[in-house]
This record gives sequence, structure tokens and C-alpha cells, in this order.
Amino acid sequence: MIRKLRIAVDHGNKNMKTCNQVFTTALITQDKKPARGEEYIFYEGKYYLLSNRRIPYQRDKTEDERFFILTLFAIVKELKKYPQIAPEDVLQINLPIGLPPKHFADLCEKYECYFKGENKVHEIITEGGTYHVAIHDVMAFPQDYAAMMTVIDKLQDIPKSIGIDIGGFTTDYLLMRKGMPDMESCDSLERGVITMYNQVISGVNSEYDILLEECDVDSILKGNTEFYESAVVKMTEGIAQDFVTDLLSSIRERGIDTRSTYTVFIGGGAALLRKLIEKSDRLGKYMFIEDICANAKGYDKLYQMMTAEE
Repeated sequence: MIRKLRIAVDHGNKNMKTCNQVFTTALITQDKKPARGEEYIFYEGKYYLLSNRRIPYQRDKTEDERFFILTLFAIVKELKKYPQIAPEDVLQINLPIGLPPKHFADLCEKYECYFKGENKVHEIITEGGTYHVAIHDVMAFPQDYAAMMTVIDKLQDIPKSIGIDIGGFTTDYLLMRKGMPDMESCDSLERGVITMYNQVISGVNSEYDILLEECDVDSILKGNTEFYESAVVKMTEGIAQDFVTDLLSSIRERGIDTRSTYTVFIGGGAALLRKLIEKSDRLGKYMFIEDICANAKGYDKLYQMMTAEE
């Protein structure tokens, strides 16, 4: 039996997201079957597992097979919500995806071809069963615009709004004019939270001979400071505040004043830094899209709109 499904995937530098799932952009490959209870997929002769050691930043995620395998993981995670799927079913997947606005024109066709892959049925064996997946259609959309589509009713009458998506390695921004994207006013800055993590980890190690991990930085910025020395907390918060200030200044240098432009903060990085962002004197009116899956949900919405018009 052929079953048609739509699964949107947001390929982040730090996290992979679907409309319902979030997992680290990290992958382990091995020849032996994993231990009982571990989540894995077996595909074309290899076992793949997820891990917490994220893949180094890749501007072009089609350079090797890893993001294709991570996409299969994302699809499988969504398929597990459908217990009625039988092992012999062929699952015809429509796959809305996205790209940073700055790179969209250059890479959208390449991404669509890469993630569609060969015109075949992929047999994916998991710890819970076997799936037969055919990626039928892939359509790419600009990040930021997609996330803002989830709150478009609040933006369509505003003269200027800017979406600022603070991601893992990059911060992407896109200007909207009365709810329509201005693709000439967008950029991708190499100022994501990973660069902030590196500054904090290096600074604390140099000053106090203490080794932090990214999860420690997250913990401190989320207010769980009781597990760390006060000097380490102070340095971490200070570096993070400087990161926020420099980020908003960089956007101002590109001709967009966040004091006169309604600012929409997007992504897990924005959520992590929210308290520090709200302390900034460089903001006018603003809002936060707190849903880390907002881009994926926006891809899904835009795909439905595009295919309904055909």
C-alpha cells in the first residue's frame, strides 16, 4: 500500500528539527549492530546512531551524506507517530526544507536535488521495525520567512519587521515589508551561539583553569547558576551580553535599526539569550517566537500554500 505523508525538516547547525521533533545535529557510523535499546537506523549496509557531538559547521549541507542520513532519522522519528504503518507499506514523502535567506538563490535547487536523491525506495531498518521510504517531492523555502509565516497575522500590517534567527553557527536575518520578504535585505552572519560558546569556554579556561562544556554555558544562561563558581557565572554572562550587543550592532551596520524596525527573534539561540536581549538598549518593539520548530512549521505551511496553487 502507498501512503502519502508530508514531513518538514529544518537542517540546523546545532539541532535538526521537524514540526514535532528536535535532536542534535550529530551522527555516528558503525558496522556492528548497536546495543539493545539504542535508537539507530540501518541503511545501505551501515548502522547510524545519533550522538551529542555535533557535526562541524557546513555552509553547504550537500557536501557529503551526513545530512541526508540525518534527514532519514528525522523522517523515521515522525513516522513513529503512525502505528498503523505496515512493514510492506511504501511511504511517499513530500519534504519541505529550508535555507538561510542569503544562500537561498544559490543553493535551493542543489538542496532540492540532493535531498530528493535517486528515484528509488529506501529501505530503512530501525530498532522498532522497517520502513520503505520514497522521497517524492522536495521544496526549499527561506528560513526566517518560514518562521515568521507562523505569526504572519501579526506582521502583515507592520511597515517593517525583521526576523533575526540566532542559530548554531550563524545568525540569519531577513527584512519584511508589510508581511512580504525583502530578499535584498537579508544576510547570514557567522555569529551563532557556537561562536559564543567557544569564547566562553576559552575565556573561562584561560582565566580560571576550568573546563566548561556547551551544556554548562546553557545551564548558566538559563539561570541554573548554583553549580558554578560566581566568577565563572559572571564571566559567562558578560561574554554572552557582549555577544548580543555586537550582534545587534552588526545588523545596524547593515542599515537596519532594530529600534525603528519591529524585531522578531527566532530560534533556540534567541530563546537561550532572551533575558540578555531584553536588557539591550538597541531594541524598539519586538517579539519572540519561542517555538524552536517554527521554521519547520513554516516550511510545512508554505509547502501547503504552494501546492494548493498548482
